[in-house]
Amino acid sequence: MPDPFAALLEQSAALHKHLCPRQVLGVRMGLLGGASLGLSVPQAFESKRLITIVETDGCFADGISVAANCWIGRRTLRVEDYGKVAATFIDTFTGHAVRVHPQPDARDRARALAPDAPNRWQAQLLGYQRLAEAELFVTTPVTLTLSLAKLVSRAGYRVNCECCGEEILNEREVNVAGRLLCRSCAGAAYYDLAPAELPTARNACHDLATR
Repeated sequence: MPDPFAALLEQSAALHKHLCPRQVLGVRMGLLGGASLGLSVPQAFESKRLITIVETDGCFADGISVAANCWIGRRTLRVEDYGKVAATFIDTFTGHAVRVHPQPDARDRARALAPDAPNRWQAQLLGYQRLAEAELFVTTPVTLTLSLAKLVSRAGYRVNCECCGEEILNEREVNVAGRLLCRSCAGAAYYDLAPAELPTARNACHDLATR
């Protein structure tokens, strides 16, 4: 009978053309997150019961996506980039959530289990597959500081920003002085237009947001 864990590693590796230690961490964390909530993973394709918030992007996140079947395109994976190999798993039916991250000395523990590996990278790759869950991960029940209902939002919900006019999905608008604005016009943009391209309307939006 095929090994389900090995099959998940193969699926993750196929996305990157190789298997790396962080993919192993992601796959194992995805499995552990589901089990900690009493959920079967990978969840069925049509299911959106399990939502995962990952705290960094890259191959680690793909490992979690494969194991939990949570994907950005299905709105079951969210990235809050704290630069940490950590993830929070949320059961949207019960509201229960757990956060999983590696033990602080996980690298050393992994290398100790693969003394014959040719280098540290290979030792981590093998050791992360061999370590017991309790020796590899810390699992902590958590309470979300954001609204689960707002995180999930409502199908078909959309409004237009009253400043730039762009459409906003999933209740991500911001109420500023009674006007519904996108986060950019409300002053929380991750970008800015070049000075020559900055329209008067956008200036007015920033003026409104800073009152």
